[in-house]
Amino acid sequence: MGVGYELRTTADKGQGVFATRWSKVGEIVMVGVIEGRIDRNHSHATQVGPEEFVQLGGLNAKVNHSCSPNCGVRVNASGAPDLVAREPIAPGTEITFDYAMRNYSVEHFPGRCCCGSTGCRGTVTGWKDLPAETKAAYFGLVSPYLVESY
Repeated sequence: MGVGYELRTTADKGQGVFATRWSKVGEIVMVGVIEGRIDRNHSHATQVGPEEFVQLGGLNAKVNHSCSPNCGVRVNASGAPDLVAREPIAPGTEITFDYAMRNYSVEHFPGRCCCGSTGCRGTVTGWKDLPAETKAAYFGLVSPYLVESY
């Protein structure tokens, strides 16, 4: 069996990562792998601590944001964020997560969010800008430093 996902072209967002197999709630959909440490935040940086940023390897950096994501974040033993299913994911479904689940501040996506979800916030925001009810809904599926530090 393959890895369970592949890169495809989306209708309106450029490229995205799509499931090629079923994933159950709580199952790891994509394993995070740190490619290297970087010294600043940018559009493809992953925040792993209050002032720590990494570049992820593989297709993880290609997973699109959604304000109503089907995956959450759970940090693995290497310190990288795995993507974990928040709902059942069928083959052919785009794999998404909310960038606020791992980044305190998101400032590299000007303009409107194009996730297309019914719960779209209108812009891609970080943890600091999420309403309390959204933070509560994401409980257990965000980078631990966000809960510990903020």
